[in-house]
Amino acid sequence: MARSKSSNRWLEEHVNDPFVKQAQLDGYRSRASYKLLEINDKDRLIQPGALVLDLGSAPGGWSQVAAKLVGDKGRIVASDILPMDTIAGVEFVQGDFTEQAVFDQIMATLDGAQADVIISDMAPNISGVNAADQAASMYLIELALDMAHQALKPKGSFVAKVFHGEGYDEFVKAVRAVFDKVAVRKPDSSRSRSREVYLVAKGFRGG
Repeated sequence: MARSKSSNRWLEEHVNDPFVKQAQLDGYRSRASYKLLEINDKDRLIQPGALVLDLGSAPGGWSQVAAKLVGDKGRIVASDILPMDTIAGVEFVQGDFTEQAVFDQIMATLDGAQADVIISDMAPNISGVNAADQAASMYLIELALDMAHQALKPKGSFVAKVFHGEGYDEFVKAVRAVFDKVAVRKPDSSRSRSREVYLVAKGFRGG
């Protein structure tokens, strides 16, 4: 089957992408690792000894970064529908966290502890229908914020990928309502034509 022009363009970009090459050299599982590294350099979210919850973690690029940042005294709890190869220091729960049983498993893994930071690089499977894709991505991100209400400690931080489009402004308002500081970041490693940005929220007011 012939590849479409857009998939050819993606492949060409991917092969020539300096962040893809750097990820291979540095041993990271995806170029997305550099997005979290860049955000953390600027916003100092993940501290040694922290408990981090990584939603939509596969293939593990963000969990790898977070595990290094928290060090031996920290903990990473990660979850994704897709399987993820083991990472030292990361406890992984496979399944759809929108399902009660998987949510319960994540909470059981946290074992009564609340996360210092919740990170989410989740995106839905893209159908190519913009309105449907945007709705699906907003649904995921709203669930990530709901998880923050359940599992983030007061004064904790939240980082999530959001796509500009329908529902974006309302979501930013919802985050501002429960966090002291909210910034929008577009890391250098995020492709310029992508509509993605990262909301970085600090000072969770709880509840």
